[in-house]
Amino acid sequence: MWRTVLGIVAGLVAWVLIGTVGLWLMHVTWPAYALVESSMTFTLPMQLGRLGVGVLSSIGGGCTAVLLARGASPAAWWLGTLLVLIFIPIHYGLWDKFPVWYHLFFLLTLAPFNALGGRIAPRTRPGLEP
Repeated sequence: MWRTVLGIVAGLVAWVLIGTVGLWLMHVTWPAYALVESSMTFTLPMQLGRLGVGVLSSIGGGCTAVLLARGASPAAWWLGTLLVLIFIPIHYGLWDKFPVWYHLFFLLTLAPFNALGGRIAPRTRPGLEP
């Protein structure tokens, strides 16, 4: 059980780090994105880019969770559920900044993409077999 908890925490950290780096890369490589970032008046390609960063973060977070949980795939689903619970109030506060489809895609795919990351993670790591 503690390995699963550790996996979920590590997956959350990985999710945040991947997301932060991904959005930072968009900021530094896309001048138009950087101009509208503070006002959150993103164009469709910018919204799709942000969602892409979210997908990559979820896959990476789920993979990390399962790796540290030593193959316990429920860790990825728990991580996805935790992220949904964290992001529901955040997206409620941002409701008028994005179209409905954006919120729905982001929230409804958090758990499945974390689970996908968990499925593609190796079930054991060399030197850490039980």
